Amino acid sequence: MFLKDFYSVFDGNLSIAAEKASMFAKEVARDFNPLHDVDSKRFCVPGDLLFSLALEKYGLSQNMHFIFSGMVGHDVLLNFPDTDAEQIDVTDNQGKTYLQVERSGSVSRDPALIESFIRDYVAFSGQNFPYVLVPLLAQENVMFNISRPLVIYESMTLSFDHLNFQQASVVMQEPKIEVNGKRASAFLYFQIKAGEEIVGSGFKKLAISVPSAYEAEPMQVFVDEYLSRKNEYLANLVPVSN
Repeated sequence: MFLKDFYSVFDGNLSIAAEKASMFAKEVARDFNPLHDVDSKRFCVPGDLLFSLALEKYGLSQNMHFIFSGMVGHDVLLNFPDTDAEQIDVTDNQGKTYLQVERSGSVSRDPALIESFIRDYVAFSGQNFPYVLVPLLAQENVMFNISRPLVIYESMTLSFDHLNFQQASVVMQEPKIEVNGKRASAFLYFQIKAGEEIVGSGFKKLAISVPSAYEAEPMQVFVDEYLSRKNEYLANLVPVSN
């Protein structure tokens, strides 16, 4: 599967270099969250890459719930255990848990289906900022610190009616946000379609630090700089021939 380009294997454990993680964020998910920049002091591997690796390892189950319980740094050795269990912990070699997977129902290990779903889901996920999150923050009159934005992938849930299809696409539904003091939870809902048939649904939950009231002008400057950096990076990509 295409994910082999984004990790290395040492004694059965997976290691994700900052450069590879950042490349996945920018070139596959189109996610330019500063936390995934190689030189960020708070660098972490994208949750979408961990999710993708879990699907590569364990297949796509009819019901799945992912909890992102730790931020994975550069070259952390991760253990994706060989198991058919319904509950799985992805840990480092000190036993710290970074990802919890709960699954049930039928399982597809069709690599074409799994890659199709991964690519479409992470593309959906990477568009959450600014197009979804900024309107939600403005709606609730809250704002993250634009000098040190903290937006964390907390969990994700998937539910399929069946897995008898070859390709999947993700269609956004109405999102919502809940604010509790200086913290907010954003719920990003989606349908999963095979052609015109709705075959499942899910949602992604984000934890956001929101220490201040919304200010349109500074946020617009931040968004403009974000999009400029994104567009410049993508414009300089060298097309890969298949």
